[in-house]
Amino acid sequence: MKFTDPHRKAVYSEPAPIKRSHENPFEAMVERFDIAAKILELDEGFYEYLVTPARVHITAIPVVMDSGKIKMFEGYRVIHSDILGPSKGGIRYAPDVNLDEVKALASWMTWKCAIVDVPFGGAKGGVICNPREMSGVELERLTRRYAANLADVFGPDKDIPAPDMNTNEQIMAWILDTYSMSVKRTEPAVVTGKPIALGGSQGRREATGRGVMTVTLAAMERLNMQVAGSTVAVQGFGNVGSVAADLLTQQGCKVVAVSDISGGYYNENGLDIQAMITYSAEHGNSLEGYPDAEPITNEELLALDVDVLAPCAKEDQITSQNAHTIKARIISEGANGPTSPGGDRILAEKGALVIPDILANAGGVTVSYFEWVQDRQGYFWTKDRVERRLDRMMRKAFDDVYDKAEQHDVTMRIGAYVLAIKKVADALKLRGIYA
Repeated sequence: MKFTDPHRKAVYSEPAPIKRSHENPFEAMVERFDIAAKILELDEGFYEYLVTPARVHITAIPVVMDSGKIKMFEGYRVIHSDILGPSKGGIRYAPDVNLDEVKALASWMTWKCAIVDVPFGGAKGGVICNPREMSGVELERLTRRYAANLADVFGPDKDIPAPDMNTNEQIMAWILDTYSMSVKRTEPAVVTGKPIALGGSQGRREATGRGVMTVTLAAMERLNMQVAGSTVAVQGFGNVGSVAADLLTQQGCKVVAVSDISGGYYNENGLDIQAMITYSAEHGNSLEGYPDAEPITNEELLALDVDVLAPCAKEDQITSQNAHTIKARIISEGANGPTSPGGDRILAEKGALVIPDILANAGGVTVSYFEWVQDRQGYFWTKDRVERRLDRMMRKAFDDVYDKAEQHDVTMRIGAYVLAIKKVADALKLRGIYA
């Protein structure tokens, strides 16, 4: 595939109608959307409809803390689109959550669902809090009040939450219970990513990391790269990064570096990923002090001379400030928004193949869809069936995006946006505008 776009210079050099900061994730999303919209010659009205969130909910959350004092928190739920079906998206708890971030994440969910042919629209939620500084009881009170405040928004046919940063199966269980109390019946399909005992799906925890592995192998095949012995660096060792690193190792790749909040860890002969997973679990989900690796900085990890770089941490890790140091041939984006538009341009000029986040990390929403289907049917699949179906859907999505990028002679990111926006726009044309 060529990554030189004859229209790219014109598109990128045009003055934007609105001054945008690439530090803002929603504006970064819109910049990519603009390029795809021009390729599709999208009608101006459709452009405004598809780029604008359908609904934005802001809620105040009073919580009685363990000290007995009341503390106020702010929560969000953004419904970006429900054109293809009920909206779907995770909930994150973090001190730096903000509305523009949640809007960006909700829109990316719309495009993810369209790319993998899942009949959902996009949504996202967030609460401004620091869960590391809160007890389990305080987190439960926060979660239940957030869910109660949004009980009219959530629903298995309306809006379906899932775990995201700093949320997990237990938090989904509290949301399930709170919503079920509100509607006076047990409704497992209102959330996904919940415990198996409450209707969760086999393979859901590993789904996003497995999807990263699947599309990375597909990219290596397209580029005629040897899988066995290929070197990999993984930024982030949470649920996504650790699973992706482990599965790529099982496929014969050599993972030489990983990182978490405590720093980076490097071994040129390859890391024992299973040992690192065990160590992290035994040390409070931290790799700090891991003995069988050389400590490196995050900047050094990103710049390693490896075949594959998998950024599985947070937004804006690869920017115009450091993209020139990237040496990996494939960048497989396990995180949401890890590459800024400026970083994208530099990577394209370098000839790197970037598997965009809205494709690479779509394994999570795909298996969330499987979970929702199983809950609605009351019939549950084996892990093997879940993984086979996930692999098939992720591989097809990769091929569709790759082919679309080739068709328009653009990067895979723009190809992914073109594919997704066209699917949603076509559905909107068929549905029409209700007046």
